[in-house]
Amino acid sequence: MKKKRFRLTPARLISLGFVLVILVGTGLLMLPFASKGESAGFLDALFTATSATCVTGLVVRDTFTGWSTFGQAVILFLIQLGGLGFMTVITMISYALGKHLGLYNRKILMQSAGNTSLSGVGSLIRRIVPFTFLFELSGAALLAFRFIPKFGWGRGLWFSVFHSISAFCNAGFDLMGAQAPYSSLTSFQTDPLVTLTVSLLVIIGGLGFLVWRDLFQNKLRWSKYQLHTKLVLATTAILLVGCWILFMLLESNASLAGLSFGDRLLASFFEAVTPRTAGFNTVDLNAMSNSGNVLTNVLMLIGGSPGSTAGGIKTTTVAVLLLSTLASARGRTRVIAFRYSIDRDMIRQACSIVCLYLLMAIAAVIAICAFDPVTVKQAMFEANSAIATVGLSLGITPTLSAASHVVLILLMYAGRIGVLTFILVFSERKTEPPVDRPNGKLLIG
Repeated sequence: MKKKRFRLTPARLISLGFVLVILVGTGLLMLPFASKGESAGFLDALFTATSATCVTGLVVRDTFTGWSTFGQAVILFLIQLGGLGFMTVITMISYALGKHLGLYNRKILMQSAGNTSLSGVGSLIRRIVPFTFLFELSGAALLAFRFIPKFGWGRGLWFSVFHSISAFCNAGFDLMGAQAPYSSLTSFQTDPLVTLTVSLLVIIGGLGFLVWRDLFQNKLRWSKYQLHTKLVLATTAILLVGCWILFMLLESNASLAGLSFGDRLLASFFEAVTPRTAGFNTVDLNAMSNSGNVLTNVLMLIGGSPGSTAGGIKTTTVAVLLLSTLASARGRTRVIAFRYSIDRDMIRQACSIVCLYLLMAIAAVIAICAFDPVTVKQAMFEANSAIATVGLSLGITPTLSAASHVVLILLMYAGRIGVLTFILVFSERKTEPPVDRPNGKLLIG
């Protein structure tokens, strides 16, 4: 009997690449000079490397007070590599060496960069890196106007670059432990320069590389945009504006209490932006109302857009499911979006993604509650933050047991490579036998 060979499919190669990057990062963070004070143990270094590579932002030690400048540089490198995707970096090196992409490599890049077809993958990759550095440099320049006067030239420039890259890659790591450990951007709650700069970097990074290319090629001509771009822009706008208003209403007497109307506008806008996989916060998350906490959990699970630096279920997945639900409620068999019919296979895949995310999150909540004496609310927040690669925390992550840290590591990894890819790593995709089965009848709903 023939033994089954383990095939290195694109999904497995991408997954393996992230594992290798995480392990290298873990080794570097375990070096004595990577830490301030006592060297990091294997699990702390692994957790931090996973969080950085998977652009999450959950931490077991404050990034400024726990890691040296070298350690912070390693974390920033992992964030940049994780945000771009290691395949993108490898491809750019190949181009620099004059090598061309074969069909197999194009398939891998199509999956890694979020392109919809094999054609145009090379040109998309060539634009990803310059656009990324342009946005990050612009963000760093704006943040420098605030950080240099506050922290001095050396530290101010480093803080500007670090937070710009972290924001654009939707990572959520910060160095504000220089003021107070685990404080994130709370000291800049009423500062429009810092708040709006970080917000714009998060939004742009979360749109996706394919959307950038479409906007660059077609400028402001809406009719020329691809369906993917239209759905991403429309869903993102609805989520931003709708949740901005909701946070204003829900948090006025909770996390936004005591602020002027203008400051509440600014802080609630940031609250609407950052849960969609960014991980920064300008308000005390433990002071949020229960309604605001639930809304934050929902936004974390939705996340950004496909092919971007963001994680989560993704905006287009949620949009397809909502459109499918509306069509079903109206008794329609076809799902229409911007005069395009959405393929039924896409709808089934969207259902699968949502179910897998929810099942993994629920399993993680049960596990964390079993391992540690925390509330369901706390466990759910941390689990959703991990699987959606957000990084927001109610402050319990550093105090959790090793078993719970392993659960969060697996969630972050699965969330970054995608839950479907995570499942495919451990299973072979089998073709269905060419046999028609009899239709079974059952009741639904």
